[in-house]
Amino acid sequence: MKYVTKIVYLALCVAAGYVLGIQLAGAFPGYRFWGYAVGLAIGLIVWQLCMTVERLAERNPLRTILGGTIGLFLALLVAWWSYKLIGELAGPDTLPGSFKFLLAMGVLYLGVRIGALKFRELTVGSIKSFFQAKAADEGNKILDTSVIIDGRIADVCETGFVEGKLIVPQFVLKELQHIADSGDPLKRNRGRRGLDILHKLQKKSDVQVDIVDTDFPSIKEVDAKLVQLGRRMNAKLVTNDFNLNKVARLQDVVVLNVNELANAVKPVVLPGEIMNVSIVKEGKEHNQGVAYLDDGTMVVVEEAKRHMGKVVEAEVTSVLQTT
Repeated sequence: MKYVTKIVYLALCVAAGYVLGIQLAGAFPGYRFWGYAVGLAIGLIVWQLCMTVERLAERNPLRTILGGTIGLFLALLVAWWSYKLIGELAGPDTLPGSFKFLLAMGVLYLGVRIGALKFRELTVGSIKSFFQAKAADEGNKILDTSVIIDGRIADVCETGFVEGKLIVPQFVLKELQHIADSGDPLKRNRGRRGLDILHKLQKKSDVQVDIVDTDFPSIKEVDAKLVQLGRRMNAKLVTNDFNLNKVARLQDVVVLNVNELANAVKPVVLPGEIMNVSIVKEGKEHNQGVAYLDDGTMVVVEEAKRHMGKVVEAEVTSVLQTT
């Protein structure tokens, strides 16, 4: 049906261009051939322009199309005022009827095609998000490959601190599948862990995970695609990748770094505080023992080597922050 519509519209454009060519040839008897040629060329240009707009409509979300439609109506308003001005200055019959027909057919075709392509996206939610675009999208978060494999995002979601939708692009899912199919056992395990984390997130009733098909064929790097998707969807990017973090922020994409979150929620200890820790191994210096807090923070205890495997009471003397 799609190709039949295109062929019918092409025939109408050619016919209208031919009629326009007849009128131009009549207006310029000495240039009849060029009159026909220009008329047909205008018809084909209008058809090609409509095909280009249709391809853009297929690749862009509803909000972009609504914005384009508003622009189209404004352009038609300007064209109508221009037509009136030309009519007043040069006479009402300056623009031939076939040109008006081409314009009307172009607008009709684009309205039908764009409406058919985007009708399924037109819901109450999409209309609300159009009028409250920024507020509606502020909670959306795009997950990159590194943060999915890391897995801590699932634990954060369980706490209830994460709001909005978690968005996983198809190109990230393909990268995970590629890693899971790797011949390297370490990469294969990382990829499978990432897929398991995604499955775990999807099973949570209080977390909405959307797999989106939006892609950018002209962009090869996954990181660049993620940044472009974040800009298009006005969504935040969740990642552990240091370089992606920097690049995204340079392009005004909000980044949520799980490593930075982990550092921010580490328990604060002050010199003079007393804590109970379990000595698990020797330290580097003489008679030192090493223990770990629940969040993985390393604690070095002086004169604790002889207490290996025991819980001791230790006083905090100094705190060293590392990355």
